Amino acid sequence: MIIPVRCFTCGKVIADKWDQFRADVAKGENPAVVLDRLNVKRYCCRRIFLSHVDLVEDVLQFSVSANEEGKI
Repeated sequence: MIIPVRCFTCGKVIADKWDQFRADVAKGENPAVVLDRLNVKRYCCRRIFLSHVDLVEDVLQFSVSANEEGKI
């Protein structure tokens, strides 16, 4: 749901590059070129970017705050 902070395989920090990657790909750029420009060279790190599905917005619409449940 949320991009991992580090690569699961090699441990390189990758979360700081996610926003730029997502913005550039949304503009229509090739993901491979964007990853090269962000200096993400290892295929273990690249697979996280290419296979990540951002579900946070989808899940948030089903959350109920404590105020709506009448607990507060």
